[in-house]
Amino acid sequence: MSNLKHRSKELTGVPGDKSWLKRTGTRSFMFMSGASSEDLSKPVILIAAPYAGDAATCNQHFVLLAEEVKREVERQGGIGYLTYPPVISDGVTMGMTGMRYSLPSRDLIADNIELMAEGYRVDGIITLGGCDKTQPGAVIPLLRNSSGYGITVYGGGRHPGSTDGKCPKWEGQFGSELSSGSPYEAQGAFASGLIDIEELDVIEKRCLGSTGACGEMFTASSMAACFETMGISPPNSSCGLAVKEAGVGLGEVSEDRIKHCKKSVYLLMDMMRNKVTVGDIVTRKSIENGITVVYALGGSTNAILHILAIAHEAEIELTVDDFEKIGSRVPLISRLKPHGRYTYSHHLKEIGGLPVVLGLLLDAGLLHGDCITCTGKTLQENIDSYLTELKKGEGEGEGKGKGVDLRDVIAPISNPVAPPGRHCRILRGSLAPSSCVVKLEGGGRKLGFTFKGKAKCFDGEFDAYDKIMAGEVEAGDVVVLRYEGPVGGPGMPEMLSPGAALVGLGLGDKVMLVTDGRFSGASHGLMIGHVCPEAAVGGNIALVEDGDWVECDVEKGTLDLLVDEDVLDGRRQGWSWKCREEAKGVLKKYRKNVGCASRGAVLT
Repeated sequence: MSNLKHRSKELTGVPGDKSWLKRTGTRSFMFMSGASSEDLSKPVILIAAPYAGDAATCNQHFVLLAEEVKREVERQGGIGYLTYPPVISDGVTMGMTGMRYSLPSRDLIADNIELMAEGYRVDGIITLGGCDKTQPGAVIPLLRNSSGYGITVYGGGRHPGSTDGKCPKWEGQFGSELSSGSPYEAQGAFASGLIDIEELDVIEKRCLGSTGACGEMFTASSMAACFETMGISPPNSSCGLAVKEAGVGLGEVSEDRIKHCKKSVYLLMDMMRNKVTVGDIVTRKSIENGITVVYALGGSTNAILHILAIAHEAEIELTVDDFEKIGSRVPLISRLKPHGRYTYSHHLKEIGGLPVVLGLLLDAGLLHGDCITCTGKTLQENIDSYLTELKKGEGEGEGKGKGVDLRDVIAPISNPVAPPGRHCRILRGSLAPSSCVVKLEGGGRKLGFTFKGKAKCFDGEFDAYDKIMAGEVEAGDVVVLRYEGPVGGPGMPEMLSPGAALVGLGLGDKVMLVTDGRFSGASHGLMIGHVCPEAAVGGNIALVEDGDWVECDVEKGTLDLLVDEDVLDGRRQGWSWKCREEAKGVLKKYRKNVGCASRGAVLT
């Protein structure tokens, strides 16, 4: 294995070389940590597992997975260095000031992994990704790694929760299966009188079925699917459950996750032997593939932010207009939550996993099949091989699950759930001159594709939530929620709490919410986010006043503030930003260095 020791020679030195004497001090620390003389000739692999203990159930099992990876690295003749970057859980911090740290944690996780990889001169990196920001945070440093070798593995989704027949009125409107978004919608349902406090308690305690990330097509599943499609994670690894059984607490890690963690070691070693680098895998074409699958499956708007950030790190030119171009030719073919009834981690896995979807997209000419992947083979070769096994009954699924057929979950491209241009759309106009993002989820809303209403303005999430819950927002209103962008928040927090409250109150298709913040993948309803320029830098969203008319026309791709320009000029003269409070520490640095959402909210 010494031939795979590309870079860690700097760490250990080389016998017979002048570096050997110089590295005497380093080796003394390695011996104290348990290394043997034989270990000095082995490649060093960094295993990065974002982890927050009991604070973040999405990644609670990562210590166990990381240990499995380490043991496999050692079995394969390497040395494994473990590191555990911090995790800020969106689900835990939603609707409070802690959510401001969520998006910044993406970059902090990446920095943590980069520090370990570059500081210890490792030969390769294996990262684990789970909840929302840990996945892009685990991929970005692979692109910074000067050794060039790395792979990422998804930690798996949680089992769905269920009301188990204990909330009949809720079930009549929302169904019995619960998700991480359910307790936020339940707040609105409680405020409207649809459910009582006992039913709210049932939803609160039963919405999460187990350890693991959100199994629906929220941000975690969106990024997992994206990375598998791009070829930076093992084939068919993005679908699957984190633990074997539903239940409270850590539980027993699923054999499926252990298998893919072990496989990642084999794949990384092969990449190193065959000199297949991350730069060979993450290309313009593979990124386009990732965007395509996010649109086809109905993924999260957060994916736009993260894919832009990854392209930036790879020095690949990519703009929000590229998402619009791809979206204009990719139909929505999944019936996955939040727009459908099925889950990504559970139901799609039962019918064969993501490769089944990729096969359909390849056959339709919607993917670049010639992209190289972490297997050393092309995407087309990987999918052909897997689907051949599936037809023989040797793959992970046979086109049918427990009472679920392929066409229940995935529609044929010839007869999709919705035609192209009916998922995420990039809009522009006088309210969002640079851009903003709306998620249509197939466009099946009663409101159609235009909405015009009078603005009700809120200079922050908490005030908006309180007024919504107090009944001060009515059907036909446009909620303008501002000063929650990357600079304004700071940290561009998710607006799931006010948005879900509207849904729970029955206003999800009757009120338009416009914000310079972002949305959880669990959000649905007419939610427009990522408004650029944001309010804190003087964007037009800062100039909106109560009673102004706001109009959205999805067909035209516009979001306009129907106020004369001379009136806006007058308002602009009198505008100044008075931030709610001075940011300190991490957020102070973030506010100073973060870019706009339309470029991925990357740090410069």
